[in-house]
Amino acid sequence: MAKNKSSAKESSGPKVLVNRRARYDYEFLSTYEAGIALVGSEVKSVFLGRVNMTDAYAKIQDDELWLVSLDIEPYSHAGPWQPDRRRDRKLLMHRKEIDLLQRRSQEKGLALVPTQIYFKNGRVKVEIALARGKRQYDKRQAVAQKEERREMERARGMKR
Repeated sequence: MAKNKSSAKESSGPKVLVNRRARYDYEFLSTYEAGIALVGSEVKSVFLGRVNMTDAYAKIQDDELWLVSLDIEPYSHAGPWQPDRRRDRKLLMHRKEIDLLQRRSQEKGLALVPTQIYFKNGRVKVEIALARGKRQYDKRQAVAQKEERREMERARGMKR
């Protein structure tokens, strides 16, 4: 007898961890997917959603891509050895992609910012965006547009 696909057990971990601050501070030009080299219990902490991406950024050093200042909280049930919370973590990408990112990130005002962390086929993936910083007036304009859209939705809801 065939198994019902809807009864398949789904993971209870987070679907996607999003860096909301990056969307506010940067305009994304393009995005890339990279694997991340984690140590020991860091994977379980990521699965539980105990990650802070607020100050994190990516950099290319010695032809390798590194994720800097990503804060992964230590797993509570791990053994006595715990890796540093904010250590630099290596990102795994193809050489051609790293070379492309290196050329494009050297343009004036562009940065490599992590936007999402998620699981794909049992592996932790990071979405890196090539981004340009927004000016203060751009941020204010985005907030004003969002508030205007909310007001219109409320007005539409009142009419019904």
